[in-house]
Amino acid sequence: MISRRAFLSMAGASALASPMRVWGRAQSPPAIDAARLRRRLESLSTYGRPPGGTFASGVSRVAYSVADVTARAWMLEEIKSAGVAPRLDAAGNIYARLAGGEPNRPPILFGSHIDSVPGGGNFDGDLGVMAALEVIHAVQAAGLKTRHPLEFVLWAHEESTAFGKGTACSRIVAGDLKPGDLDQVWNGMRRADAIRRIGGDPDRIETVVRPKGSWHAYLELHIEQGGTLDRAKVPIGIVEGIVAIHRYDVVVEGFANHAGTTPMGERQDALVAASTLVLAVREIAASRQGRQVGTVGRLEVEPNSPNVIPGRVALSVEFRDLSEATLRELGEAVKARAAAIARDTKTTIALTLATTNPSAPAHAGVQDAIGRAADQLGLQTRRLPSGAGHDAQMIASLCPMGMIFVPSVGGISHSPRELTSWDDCARGANTLLGAVLELDRRDSV
Repeated sequence: MISRRAFLSMAGASALASPMRVWGRAQSPPAIDAARLRRRLESLSTYGRPPGGTFASGVSRVAYSVADVTARAWMLEEIKSAGVAPRLDAAGNIYARLAGGEPNRPPILFGSHIDSVPGGGNFDGDLGVMAALEVIHAVQAAGLKTRHPLEFVLWAHEESTAFGKGTACSRIVAGDLKPGDLDQVWNGMRRADAIRRIGGDPDRIETVVRPKGSWHAYLELHIEQGGTLDRAKVPIGIVEGIVAIHRYDVVVEGFANHAGTTPMGERQDALVAASTLVLAVREIAASRQGRQVGTVGRLEVEPNSPNVIPGRVALSVEFRDLSEATLRELGEAVKARAAAIARDTKTTIALTLATTNPSAPAHAGVQDAIGRAADQLGLQTRRLPSGAGHDAQMIASLCPMGMIFVPSVGGISHSPRELTSWDDCARGANTLLGAVLELDRRDSV
């Protein structure tokens, strides 16, 4: 466990940056170092890699795990090597700021996360963090002085594995913090103690909340996690908006009894009821026109013994769509089906709306800046929605937000087979750099 005092001592003083030229007077356009970007991604992959595995084996770096804690400590040194000093907020988010020529202007914020799902890949979140660090490097190396301060961020706890809560720490920054949130328990650990484990300070958690207008804009580079760009052979996606997510916790209660002596007609099989509900979720999501999706991704069976009828099943039900109204309708439909299934199987089924991520439109001005950056690099673009949730979804309530997507080979993500070509990684990072500098020129987005 890393203490807050230890973190601050590690952060230390940053290396002195070279003298800066005002943006617009550099002799050549700045560019990221593609080789260093790759080296960092490959180095980060060692934290949470399966024993004896390789880069292709993927990574399990769940938030607050040993792999996450050690990767974050390694990141501190990488941030300092870029000539900026890391700073930790009370939720465990890591920031680093490069001063601008007009310090009273709000900073331009950019970054992503490094925590992963169990058995995940090496690009989800990681690419956005390392590309953001490359932006800092590139501006320094080119001797530029931006008008706005530039602010790197590494968001803590983006994936929803820990505590069943996604975008957890950017969510706090956006003001979504309710009494009892830090008392949640997961794997025997209170959330407050988990935050302490990564160097945060739950006793000061309110200091994390930022007011609207804290940043000039927020940019996040990410792999698409879908196959649209890969199929179209388009290198850059300009995100139009991020879908809303409604996630339910579901508990099915039946009666655990002997599997060999209980007649079929007398059973109260919780797993049969849960299985029927899983199929109902798929049917409900697929039965209407639109891009909405429904998923059951977690199933916990008790007592989970081959000779005992399951007496209790806990599962997740998740719906995603750009329309909040559609999500409410889907939720009502699954509740009605659950009630019918409970009657038919002699069980009880309780659905609780556990988390909601609001839909978040990307700001037109930020989309335009991304498009201009890609055009200057001669890169084709496509506008598309994000079906996955991101920290950008939370920060959109505080400032103009935009996201850059790069292709995921085969549309695969949340898997060791997740892959984005190194060339596409570099193209995305250079587009991020160009978009940051384009936004820096603007007094307002």
